[in-house]
Amino acid sequence: MKALVLAGGTGSRLRPITHTAAKQLVPVANKPVLFYGIESIVEAGVTEIGVVVGDTEPEIRAALGDGSRFGARFTYFRQHRPLGLAHAVRIARHWLGEDDFVMYLGDNFVIGGITGPAEEFRAAGTDARILVARVPDPTRFGVAELDPDGRVVRLQEKPLEPRSDLAVVGVYFFTSAVHRAIKAIKPSARGELEITDAIQWLVDSGHDVRAGIIHGYWKDTGDVTDMLEVNRRVLADVEAAVLGDVDGASVLVGPVRIEAGARIIRSTIVGPALIGAGTIVRESRIGPSTSIAEDCVITGSDVEFSLILRDARIEHAGRIEGSLIGRSVRVTGTPAAPRAHRLVLGDHSHIQIAS
Repeated sequence: MKALVLAGGTGSRLRPITHTAAKQLVPVANKPVLFYGIESIVEAGVTEIGVVVGDTEPEIRAALGDGSRFGARFTYFRQHRPLGLAHAVRIARHWLGEDDFVMYLGDNFVIGGITGPAEEFRAAGTDARILVARVPDPTRFGVAELDPDGRVVRLQEKPLEPRSDLAVVGVYFFTSAVHRAIKAIKPSARGELEITDAIQWLVDSGHDVRAGIIHGYWKDTGDVTDMLEVNRRVLADVEAAVLGDVDGASVLVGPVRIEAGARIIRSTIVGPALIGAGTIVRESRIGPSTSIAEDCVITGSDVEFSLILRDARIEHAGRIEGSLIGRSVRVTGTPAAPRAHRLVLGDHSHIQIAS
């Protein structure tokens, strides 16, 4: 079996962070989301991995390399325009050959990995296997309708009136039969070759397409709320460790990991929390579900339930929560409430100002 990892999306819902960074490389618990998916693929015994990239190709290549750091071998494919998931399979057709493969969307996060589903696909001998999860609002997703035996009967893409509450997870297992399906379908109304149309073609053509229900944790990390929730979930399993320096006036409560080179000075860290290498936390409080990346400086501030990216500085900023702070960002407080706010904001920024 091979794997095809899709890492070419623009991440419009994560702007302005994704104006300067690939969405798949935004870190969760100080590790890019994309790395979790690749690690789960390798754990499932798949080491021949194709990576579909777009405009952020240089950044993705720099982060992943040739795959050796993951125990895998990578082949890159450039998708010059976002023409759909099925189109991504089409451009890798020659490399995929007649092999079975798993397609993994690089911004998806599945707790527990995909080893079980991969083994079930290998053993079942079906033409395709999709993963689904029960969600409260199926209208945001592709939705699967199943028969009592778990066979896929129908797929709907973001339906106004869903026929089930089973959202299609961004992990798909295919035999080479999917190539005939992709060749047969036409672009959708939005001009893309939809993988849901290809799967529906397999169903309508009498192929055996099954679904496996994920009962654990799954999240499509499409926006800031999703990123914060995934970060919270991953940090819930963090193991306490102090590899940096914590002075005698500081207090660590609960599972807190302090990476090498980090310094905690007259501060309180309440876990689960992760403090990156080289970061300085001085006279501050870091609350639960917060990860701070490497080489940041937090001074005189209170940060909770937040993602702080590399080289950020937060100085005398009061309380910050539910926030995603980008790389090399500087947040500073003022000595008194300002009569006017001075702002320099990038495209698609979102701020909240107390009146």
